[in-house]
Amino acid sequence: MLTRKQHELIRFIQAKLEETGISPSFEEMKEALDLKSKSGVHRLISALEERGFIRRLPNRARALEVLRQPEDASPRATKPAPANTNTVTPPLRAPAARPEPANDVIEIPLHGRIAAGVPIEALEGQSSLPVPAALLGPGEHFALEVSGDSMVEAGILDGDFALIRKTNTARDGEIVVALVRGEEATLKYLHREQGGVRLDPANAAYDPQHYGPGEVEVQGKLAGLLRRYH
Repeated sequence: MLTRKQHELIRFIQAKLEETGISPSFEEMKEALDLKSKSGVHRLISALEERGFIRRLPNRARALEVLRQPEDASPRATKPAPANTNTVTPPLRAPAARPEPANDVIEIPLHGRIAAGVPIEALEGQSSLPVPAALLGPGEHFALEVSGDSMVEAGILDGDFALIRKTNTARDGEIVVALVRGEEATLKYLHREQGGVRLDPANAAYDPQHYGPGEVEVQGKLAGLLRRYH
């Protein structure tokens, strides 16, 4: 027999999973159940886990799986329907398929360092970088470690990891990985002008870089950033 709060919590978790595919955070559960502290949420989750209603998925943050629902719609007894009514109870629908939790970690290739200042060689490394799946959209991705400060006004700092979606096309004004003359790569804003290409930094201390037709090849577009704090 579950308590009212346990019923409320398991239904809230299920609703969040069906809506977003992501388990609610402890803060969201605390607010939804009007609890004073997260310790109350911990106790409710532990109780539901012990009774076999939910389980925590290992090695994943905020990952809960609902194994079964309470048989009752509510822990409180409901009034019986009045006799001789003409209402028709609709058939029960099968529960909607629950999407997989979106907080998995994906390993993407890490291809050396890329200049955010003067172009440097883009190294093809064999290492990989673990990235939360929620940071990546559709398509194939790779990562590059940023070197330099020419994109600081775009919030891209030295030592950041640029998450790049592979593509050979981009619109003017997008931040791209540009391969210059087939051997050097740089991270810049892309602009096309008079048959050539201009690569713009995001730092007033640096000048735009101008290249002729065929000298610049787009390798990918910036999809996100990872930053480590030491």
